[in-house]
Amino acid sequence: MGLIETCRATIAANSEHLCALDRAIGDGDHGTNMRRGCEAVSAEDASVSALPLPDALEKIGLTLVMNIGGAAGPLYGTLLMEMGRELRAPGEKRDFPSALKQAINAVARRGRSHVGDKTLLDVLYPVQDALAHRLPLTDIARQAELAAELTAAMRAMRGRASYLGDRSIGHVDPGASSCALLTAAICRYLEESAPA
Repeated sequence: MGLIETCRATIAANSEHLCALDRAIGDGDHGTNMRRGCEAVSAEDASVSALPLPDALEKIGLTLVMNIGGAAGPLYGTLLMEMGRELRAPGEKRDFPSALKQAINAVARRGRSHVGDKTLLDVLYPVQDALAHRLPLTDIARQAELAAELTAAMRAMRGRASYLGDRSIGHVDPGASSCALLTAAICRYLEESAPA
């Protein structure tokens, strides 16, 4: 099973859980939307896998923008398209953590959000920091899962959940949860595929 299929299967297996999280503080369709986006990427697997990494990331990002409804499509799409652009930047030797940081900053600008606003940024920034410090993949996966859980204590400042005010406290953010699920799936895949 390739990485794209691993991500698709992870979201498919957790789609109802993500919808349940979203029903508590949003409109209840995050899992459905994420599943649709991942299935669209999976349908392009053969053509995407043949591309250099920067081009593949951009193509996946565009596919997500076109297929995931709500705020998640533009945010995940921006993350991947910007990472592709950063990794391709002429005259600059970008390592993956610094490219990821620039891409996350672009997501923050796009969503007009910050760390602590109860969004996927609350997972992305800790993951980027863990990558920059070259932590083992298992630790990065754990960091992502913990970061998502910590959003339960936050008051939502962006999106539909922000209308609930203090009532959004006590619920894990669905975008942070899908981000943690995907991060953990990618870490597990990379660990299993690493040469012994």
